[in-house]
Amino acid sequence: MQRRNEHTDCPAGRRTNGGWRLTFRQFGHERWLLYYSTSVGILCLVSLLNVGCQSGDDPAEAVANSEFVEPQFLDVFEGQDIQAALDRAAKVGSGAVVRVHEGTYAPQRAGQAFLQFNAQHDGVILQAVGEVVLTAANANIADANAESYPAIVNHVVYFGDGITQLTSIQGFIITGANSFLTQSEGVTPLEPVARDPRLKPALFFYADGGAIKVFGRSCPTIENNRIIDNSTCLCGGGISIEHRGLQQGYATIRNCVFINNRCPGTGAAIDVLERSGAIIENCLFVGNVANTGMDRIADEFGLRYNGEHGCGALTVFPGSRVEVRRCTFTGNWNAVDDRGAGNLYENSIFWHNTAGDGSRPGVPYEIDILDATGVSGCLLGGNTPDLRGTLDASRNTLDAPDPNFDEDFQPRSAIYVDVGYRSVTDANSATQDDL
Repeated sequence: MQRRNEHTDCPAGRRTNGGWRLTFRQFGHERWLLYYSTSVGILCLVSLLNVGCQSGDDPAEAVANSEFVEPQFLDVFEGQDIQAALDRAAKVGSGAVVRVHEGTYAPQRAGQAFLQFNAQHDGVILQAVGEVVLTAANANIADANAESYPAIVNHVVYFGDGITQLTSIQGFIITGANSFLTQSEGVTPLEPVARDPRLKPALFFYADGGAIKVFGRSCPTIENNRIIDNSTCLCGGGISIEHRGLQQGYATIRNCVFINNRCPGTGAAIDVLERSGAIIENCLFVGNVANTGMDRIADEFGLRYNGEHGCGALTVFPGSRVEVRRCTFTGNWNAVDDRGAGNLYENSIFWHNTAGDGSRPGVPYEIDILDATGVSGCLLGGNTPDLRGTLDASRNTLDAPDPNFDEDFQPRSAIYVDVGYRSVTDANSATQDDL
């Protein structure tokens, strides 16, 4: 599958001295150069209105002959309002950076989401400085008798219609979702229905995506985050992607860690709903458990899916597209179930994803995929590596040896040298070297 690069006017990904990443973007009639530091996460814009940008032009020369527009930084400290800063950044325009400093940030009122990005926020970067926790929980407000206590929002972060890959969230711990569910609108509706009648909210809009919900024509960049200990009352304990076939690109999930996310249905860590798309690179999935309430879901909502063996940490629905590269799945209840076509799984580790509780009649598995033509360079080990027998054993290892994981679940075994997840520090170094 060829990756689309939305709003691109020239080839992207060139590198200059100092570890800067250059991409060209089109905004109206002007062309701009996004000049992004891979080491410190600073983004600048350079106008290319009067600068040639033909194939073969030198981006560094374009920078030298152009005027920098310094990024606008908005700082938020513990006790302050992140959403208010995001709304101010939206007025600044694309490239504004909201820097959230060390601390724990929680919603101050019950609602559908703690933080929300809509079309007006496109191009805004939300960036953690130090250890920053975004949580769905607020014990001072939550109903202590509710099963969802202490959570008071459906989603910690919401990305709505009109978000492109210029919008990103970087470096946070996202946690605390606990199957809270409300359909009541807050001060600002998550998704103005008037934008497109095809985006009318329905059950999955409210109930899926404990840490992050991606909805409509929304393709954010989610990178360097730890998505830990979230649950929902339906599906997508970590991230739910619901493009409804309207997306113009893919949600990008990079250098993220998913640990102990849960849901009664599909996609404990990531749920890619029908006709949606995601690029998942260098991510770690550990201890994510779905399938815990499939019988209840069938009775309550009339929904049935993969009833015999259950679903994985990553669920990909029919008509959806994913690219999964250099990821590690271990200790989950099943790793991946995929009913899409032509999806890519490259250089990834699937190791003993057997955390099932015996409530499904079928055995746990590493991968359950209908179309395995895009699976290559993967190493699998477990009781049932290839549930459907669709993998090409000449391009993958189905009886892989023990990876000998370290404390960060990076493999020590030499056979895994170019396979699976690496910590963010190592991944960032590799990214700069590859540019």
